[in-house]
Amino acid sequence: MRIYFVKRLLLMVPTLLGISLVSFLIIHLTPGDPALLKLGDSEQRSGNQLLAAQIIDETRALYGLDQPLYVQYLRWLKRILTFDFGESLRDHRPIIDKLKERIPVSVKLSGISLLFAYLISIPLGVHSATHPYSIGDRVTTIVLFGLYSLPNFWIATMAIVYLGGGDFWNVFPVYGLASPNAGSWPWWQRLEDELWHLILPVTCLTYYTFAVLSRYMRVGMIEIIRQDFIRTARAKGLGERIIVYRHALRNSLIPIVTLMADLLPALLGGSIVVETLFSIPGMGSLSYEAVNTRDYPLLMAIFTLSALLTLLGILLADFLYTLVDPRIGYEKSATA
Repeated sequence: MRIYFVKRLLLMVPTLLGISLVSFLIIHLTPGDPALLKLGDSEQRSGNQLLAAQIIDETRALYGLDQPLYVQYLRWLKRILTFDFGESLRDHRPIIDKLKERIPVSVKLSGISLLFAYLISIPLGVHSATHPYSIGDRVTTIVLFGLYSLPNFWIATMAIVYLGGGDFWNVFPVYGLASPNAGSWPWWQRLEDELWHLILPVTCLTYYTFAVLSRYMRVGMIEIIRQDFIRTARAKGLGERIIVYRHALRNSLIPIVTLMADLLPALLGGSIVVETLFSIPGMGSLSYEAVNTRDYPLLMAIFTLSALLTLLGILLADFLYTLVDPRIGYEKSATA
């Protein structure tokens, strides 16, 4: 198994290079020019066309945008090899500093939502699979499919209107993750304030995830409990709880583990819709700002980081397969 994972790690290098090249071309070939955005709106440029054109040319030369695409990509690749993401075209701040500010916020928000999603979905899926077609299973199915069909931007908007001081109750805060004067409060009061701010955005991020995961868990568990080794365990007189949680649960986690490949990029990627609606300074809002301002270096840093985390998530899922099902062996398949 060690040889297999070493090969996978080595294959990640050309894969990441290919993803970065495609991302670089897509970003630079999309309409829009950062130099024009830096200059200002069209009314400011209409005063002196010659001066505006000179400023645009100087701005493009300053950021290296006047070079051919392959030269720009090679320069970017050289900086990445030294772990230098460059500076933002918008405010000239080092991109690594921006990532250090935004990543912890998105990890906190997405991490809590994923934790709650798994804690709810796995027991709910197990209960639905062990009591199929019962009244509880049918009600749960209807509710979960209803949640699955509701877009999170609508849920977030309704939460702000009805629970955040819009037109009805003012129960939960809907701006940021802390009150304006929370810096001077004791730590326990700051913690309580932050938890209160997290309720609505975490709820908007959690309901869709646990609705999907619980259905995967139900299907996987139903398939496993119909296997011959489960019938053998029942024939031996084992209790139903032992059969479900010791023998069936572990084998039915493979579909859930498959979805683990999306966990790492989801943790750092954040949610553009939720972070924008609740004014949370995370990676989602940073990505949205980078797209609007055509901040090429920042976009490339976000895409490269997301691609790396996706590849690592796939590798982590392959490793977890061997823990969930010991019958899976990569060495035999690699040498066959």
